[in-house]
Amino acid sequence: MSAKTEERGRTGWFPRIMMVLLALLWTIPSLGLLISSFRPRIALEQSGWWTAFFMPFGKEWTLDNYRTALLAEDMAGSFINSIVVAIPATVLPIMFAAFAAYAFTFMSFPGKDIIFVLIVALLVVPLQATFVPLLTLLGPEGLGINGQFLAVWLLHTGFGMPLAVYTIRNYMSTLPRDIIESAKIDGATHFQTFWRLIVPMSIPVLAAYAILQFVWVWNDLLIALLFLGAGDKSTVIVNLASLLGTQGQGAEVLTAGAFISMIVPLLVFFGLQRYFVRGLTAGAVKG
Repeated sequence: MSAKTEERGRTGWFPRIMMVLLALLWTIPSLGLLISSFRPRIALEQSGWWTAFFMPFGKEWTLDNYRTALLAEDMAGSFINSIVVAIPATVLPIMFAAFAAYAFTFMSFPGKDIIFVLIVALLVVPLQATFVPLLTLLGPEGLGINGQFLAVWLLHTGFGMPLAVYTIRNYMSTLPRDIIESAKIDGATHFQTFWRLIVPMSIPVLAAYAILQFVWVWNDLLIALLFLGAGDKSTVIVNLASLLGTQGQGAEVLTAGAFISMIVPLLVFFGLQRYFVRGLTAGAVKG
């Protein structure tokens, strides 16, 4: 074994150890939440979740928290509402961003770079700063769609567009332009080139952003609470937040409900995970 190989092997242990430590640090809060979801309220108030390791077969374990969360009022309906909100709010920004990214990458028009910079600059605008004018715009004095699913779809589409355009445009800039030029020579229009060439080659980044957008929309509380309310159209996150009383009662049920709400995002992630890293890293150094 050469000296370079030995040196590479020695230096390779440090990043591996750091990755394991970071993974453990990232997992600890979720582990604490999981253990707390199986403990009654009295046990949570009297001792920390880590004490459960010292009494793994004690009487402090219960399934009542999950039973209460599953049988909570309109929990099944809130799951359906979350799906109704999340799917269009994921598809719409990706569709519009893909069209915009294609235009910024393969088309020439006046002010293209300026418009792209302005779109990316919207990433620094905090969502909370837009709520008051948006409530006025979508409320009775404006469009009158506040409290409807359409309002939430439009909001998530607008908030998700800047990052989607930036990410997808950087990926498309790595695609071979020879294929695009060949399509032009063969007489293909931009619309045909986009659907038949660019979209199939951009599946990794589209799937990667779909995961991020779906998880963001599914876990959203502010937009769903302000623009849908806590009524019959409430999402699962809003419904779970209502389980927590004003003085902290119901915290043990909230931990169980949090894990129940993770089921759908986990299914989406594991279904599309093979595209995730490839889609996010492609185009990271070019664009």
